[in-house]
Amino acid sequence: MSPPVPLPEIARYVLVSILTIVLVWAAISDVIARRIPNASVLAILGLFVFWAGFERGAGLGSQLAAAGIVFVVGYGLYALNVMGAGDVKLFAATALFMGTSHLPEFALATVWTGGLMAIVSLASRPRRALVMLNLRGKGDFGRGIPYGVAIGVGGIVVLWGHLTGWLPLSGS
Repeated sequence: MSPPVPLPEIARYVLVSILTIVLVWAAISDVIARRIPNASVLAILGLFVFWAGFERGAGLGSQLAAAGIVFVVGYGLYALNVMGAGDVKLFAATALFMGTSHLPEFALATVWTGGLMAIVSLASRPRRALVMLNLRGKGDFGRGIPYGVAIGVGGIVVLWGHLTGWLPLSGS
């Protein structure tokens, strides 16, 4: 018989489970309505308050730095019309759970997912892809991919990966 799991560990699983639900909600909303609800971002911020409480503030500076970095870079991408405001808010709020030590993994998982989505989108509409290639991206091709999905997948993969141990912790 295994020893009982301490309450903080159970709380981490519960919080990550709820965070997963919120990220899925944001992703579905982004696919359907092309908007990420502010309520989902606020829910993530609320979950982070509980997360930081269970951690007793350990790593808070790193977590705030990660969110700040993502927000500043994201704002630049928003200003260049590369990302939407909802994407930037969702990415920054989720980065709070990563801290600077897991931020590169989160960014990489998000970019890989977004790239895969873009490839699938282009492959599913080859005529559109050919027009885009011929115009060298200078036309109006509508909205891009719903990046809330990529952010959600990146966050879920990294958080569950570290929580369950199939992604090694930094420095391990």
